[in-house]
Amino acid sequence: MIKVIVNGAKGKMGMETVKAVQKESDLALVGQTDMGDDLVQAIKDKSAEVVVDFTNPQSVMSNIRAILNAGAHGVIGTTGITENDLHEIRELCEKNRVNCLIAPNFAIGAVLMMQFAQAAVKHMPSAEIIEFHHETKVDKPSGTALRTARLMGGKVPIHSVRLPGLVAHQEVVFGGLGQTLTIRHDSLSRESFMPGVILAVRKIKGLKGLIHGLEAIL
Repeated sequence: MIKVIVNGAKGKMGMETVKAVQKESDLALVGQTDMGDDLVQAIKDKSAEVVVDFTNPQSVMSNIRAILNAGAHGVIGTTGITENDLHEIRELCEKNRVNCLIAPNFAIGAVLMMQFAQAAVKHMPSAEIIEFHHETKVDKPSGTALRTARLMGGKVPIHSVRLPGLVAHQEVVFGGLGQTLTIRHDSLSRESFMPGVILAVRKIKGLKGLIHGLEAIL
């Protein structure tokens, strides 16, 4: 049994993760933490091996420091992590001999969309990204859009849409002589992220150091 804490358990993604972990016979949900809780103490009290974090960009780095310094592995779905943050996380993993997977998007279809876009840009370099999310999403552009742009070479315009009724959607539109190509992924519910989250929880102990992107474990 893998002992798991869900941090940000009162949020929409956190609540979905709690339900997903509870369904798996090889995972044990030993804690649900949120704002105001002592995450380090919870890890120690419950001997948690893995912490899944779905919180917010303002607190994600302090949460990651707490998780890794407490000796647990991290599965991080919170966005807003910078290149400098990744350098610090890599050092924390080495120092504490733990692993941390950072994934801008846990939907397997979204990972495939990014890989297809990375392949397509070599042949159709004129492209733009349009990402659509629910109106309460804090960061803009999304972590998925930023990750896609980086995979495509970095200089891809990104357009962000925030509206009620949306969950998480992204399309990459390529233009060429007399033709266009659109690669699109739609998450119609937060359940779409759970197979990727569970996969990461199961595999994180066997990885090494910092892993950036779900594609590394597919």
